[in-house]
Amino acid sequence: MKTVLPILVLGAVLASSGNVLAQDKLVKIGVLTDLSGLYSDFTGQGSTLAAEMAIQDSGLNKKGWTVELVSADTQNKPDIGTNIARQWYDVGAVDIILDVPNSGIALAVSNIAKEKNKILIVSASGASDLTNAQCTPNTIHWTYDTYAVAHGTGESLVKLGGNTWFFIAADYAFGAALQRDTAAVVEESGGTIAGVVRHPLNTSDFSSFLLQAQSSKAKVIGLANAGGDTTNAIKQAAEFGIVSAGQKLVPLLMFITDVHSLGLNVAQGLTFTETFYWDLNDQTREFSKRFSERMKTHAMPTMAQAGVYSSVLHYLKVLEKEGGNPHDGAKIVAAMKAMPTNDPLFGKGEIQPNGRKIHPAHLFEVKKPSESKAPWDYYKLISTIPADRAFTPLKQSTCALLGN
Repeated sequence: MKTVLPILVLGAVLASSGNVLAQDKLVKIGVLTDLSGLYSDFTGQGSTLAAEMAIQDSGLNKKGWTVELVSADTQNKPDIGTNIARQWYDVGAVDIILDVPNSGIALAVSNIAKEKNKILIVSASGASDLTNAQCTPNTIHWTYDTYAVAHGTGESLVKLGGNTWFFIAADYAFGAALQRDTAAVVEESGGTIAGVVRHPLNTSDFSSFLLQAQSSKAKVIGLANAGGDTTNAIKQAAEFGIVSAGQKLVPLLMFITDVHSLGLNVAQGLTFTETFYWDLNDQTREFSKRFSERMKTHAMPTMAQAGVYSSVLHYLKVLEKEGGNPHDGAKIVAAMKAMPTNDPLFGKGEIQPNGRKIHPAHLFEVKKPSESKAPWDYYKLISTIPADRAFTPLKQSTCALLGN
């Protein structure tokens, strides 16, 4: 059966009318995302909008460049995601792919980008393998990873007495990496693992998995999944009375759109790690207001969408500095690593030699309904983890690019 690739072409973005631009100043950006599935709320149209806003804010269209933007839906299927990536790189003249909210697809596209000497910047997937055993000179991991959220949340909860854990994990690359990285933190901090159960992607009924977690008597039930799987598990855990019976439910990856979907009555008290929140400072608020006004849902940006904006800004800054010829992927990635990062959403940072972009991470707690004073006013900041502690130390990275 022939598969029709669901490519949504957004077309040329802000190209100067009638201005014939040099070929070496034509760049094409592809947002490979989830437009219809369980990850679409925290990526999807919002990720495409974030890329469009970054192109506009860069001002390159006024400086002799043509920047084009395309977007496509992976449907969370590796065969579709990789086929789109190959078509974009081979036929569509796409120079860089962004977002990719599925670690299995991201790892596969990373290899394709290396093969084609193109660029992949991952903002929505989390597997820390992207900058460890499966790193390449053509891939940058931008926003967060399983090491960061595992250490930010896991370590703090063990210190507070949550020293026995049971994991409910999505049965693919991301869930495995998140469960692995969090279990390592728990055990390093003196805790123990009572068990783990894996569920298929896009599960609607978590009852059997929750019953196993409940019967384990573990103090903490860690959800190593994302998007609709996380919100479904939390809703059903509330129906089972798991938290009221004394166990702590911990979503190891949570986005503000998940909290919005759950509502504060259900989500209050949940703690998790993110690298971006719309209400952190004046700069994040200014961007988020503009973003929300352009979203049909008026949602605030997630950290994945913020990562798309931030990474596109840095990429375009580097292209401008290089003066043209954006088509040598490894060369441009090397130049991106050489230039310190600085943008209004994540502040100052850097891209390490293994492709890991580092910046601070934050431990948040969801507010009680009585504490929320406005729409999307959902988080309390508990602590901030400095950039040099938030991600895998280079000396621990297994990336071959480091020559370890």
